[in-house]
Amino acid sequence: FIPIYHKLRVFTAYEYLEQRFDLKTRSLASILFLIQRGLGTGLTIYAPSIILSTLLGWNLTLLNVIIGILVIIYTFSGGTKAVNVTQKQQMFVIMSGMFITFFLILYMLPNDMTFSNALHIAGANEKMNIVDFSFDPETRYTIWSGIAGGFFLSLAYFGTDQSQVGRYLSGKSDKESQMGLIMNGFLKVPMQFFILLIGVMVFVFFQFHEVPLNFNPVNKAAIEKSPYAAQYQQLEEQLKALTEEKKEYNLLYIDHLNQNYDNPILRNRLTAISGKERDLRDQAKELIAKADPKAETNDKDYVFLYFILNYLPKGLIGLLLAVILSAAMSSSASGLNALASTTAIDIYKRNLKTEKSDRHYVMATRYFTLLWGIIAILFACVGTLFENLIQLVNIVGSIFYGTVLGIFLVGFYIRSIKAHAIFYGAVLCQLLIFYIYYLDVVSFLWLNFIGAMLTITLAWIIQKTQPKAPNASEITAETPLT
Repeated sequence: FIPIYHKLRVFTAYEYLEQRFDLKTRSLASILFLIQRGLGTGLTIYAPSIILSTLLGWNLTLLNVIIGILVIIYTFSGGTKAVNVTQKQQMFVIMSGMFITFFLILYMLPNDMTFSNALHIAGANEKMNIVDFSFDPETRYTIWSGIAGGFFLSLAYFGTDQSQVGRYLSGKSDKESQMGLIMNGFLKVPMQFFILLIGVMVFVFFQFHEVPLNFNPVNKAAIEKSPYAAQYQQLEEQLKALTEEKKEYNLLYIDHLNQNYDNPILRNRLTAISGKERDLRDQAKELIAKADPKAETNDKDYVFLYFILNYLPKGLIGLLLAVILSAAMSSSASGLNALASTTAIDIYKRNLKTEKSDRHYVMATRYFTLLWGIIAILFACVGTLFENLIQLVNIVGSIFYGTVLGIFLVGFYIRSIKAHAIFYGAVLCQLLIFYIYYLDVVSFLWLNFIGAMLTITLAWIIQKTQPKAPNASEITAETPLT
């Protein structure tokens, strides 16, 4: 896509769509992007707010506002340059914190335990099921949804999302932009893998240390003041006994591994203990929901925070919190910058009847940054943990990305499909994607593939069913000319 964008000399990805189709198609793609990126940016503000609210005991909504304002200030004042400069610094903080955490976890594991043993324990607890070849469409993560849905998700994100396309457009040449994208892959894939590996290592660490029934401290405080406190305490005692049993079997399993024997009986026993632990946690969530119907019982996003606060040396807690804040603020800033530029160029400038100076549009972009910052804060204030935040951001993207990608693929490669067909095909596709997601019949990753293919197919059908305009040879003297 990069040579096409550079050749057209556009400021946003969606400018191309008007040149290829018409204004309404450009506006549709811009609006779909603005909705999903606005929601996604709100979620990236919400993420660090959870952490700081737990650490400081502050109100979650207040923290959404404070963090949102901090991101707005440097994005508003510095624009694209501020986003690019800060992201380099944030990346350094993130990777430094991750490496330190990884080696600290290894150090804090039992003395006779190797990294290989840790991975075996994770595998015995079904935490190393990296590849699933299941053909069940309702199974969320399989090799097929990864190759198909994940490919289309990445193609849409890096090829049509203004937060990424804006970076290519600022490159001095095609080669510079392409090399930047390739280097992004060389850095991003290992970084994502490493972050997931740290999650696995935290799980292994907790096989030898006591853990709470629910990692969200707000829930524990609420249940202790409720009539269900005694029942919750009984579950805690059962978990404590189960933790001791789990630790004993894990140490025995390590001894066998050190003798080069992966004992299948012990593996099955560890799997059974993990099942019992899940049952206890489910019972605890039911009690929390009874104690406070508005409580968020899902605690997955609090696990790493619990590890930081309770097991890391005090001097490193600040670094790890800086890592989490850096990651969130990096995403929030680039999101606000993309939202502002798209709104200024594709909506405001395109529909303005009079000519304005470049300075006017620069100032307009800044004020749109402020506007979208406020909207993102509002989205953050009504956010929930859902299953986990990374997944929720990808779900929001998958609902919209397929349709937008389909529009671009038609624009680039299927010249026979015109403006009317692609516009109504895309609108109909987006409505169908909403309905498919509501039915919950496939993993969200498939929505990217389905959306792109459905947009192309519907546009092709609409184009084929349209009455053909008469050729010049068919126009007679009686044919009115306009």
